[in-house]
Amino acid sequence: MSYNATIELFGLIAGAITSMGFIPQLIRGYRTKKLDDVSYYMPVVLIIGMTMWFIYGLLQQALAVIIANSFGVGSCLALLIMKGKYS
Repeated sequence: MSYNATIELFGLIAGAITSMGFIPQLIRGYRTKKLDDVSYYMPVVLIIGMTMWFIYGLLQQALAVIIANSFGVGSCLALLIMKGKYS
């Protein structure tokens, strides 16, 4: 495996691990239908930041950044939708 491929794989693994942090909150919110303890501001701020990272990834052609932040934005949007629906 080449150096660049190794670096890309490292970035993909890092992005996957980071993105998995949203999954427990999404599952818990879906099961309990309670998201009172989730602030509206946190996902909104994260969406803004992750969208900027996504654009950066597109400009730099950085696959790991694109994939991780796409998943993160989707997770935050799902969290906001669930909070609006269940709160």
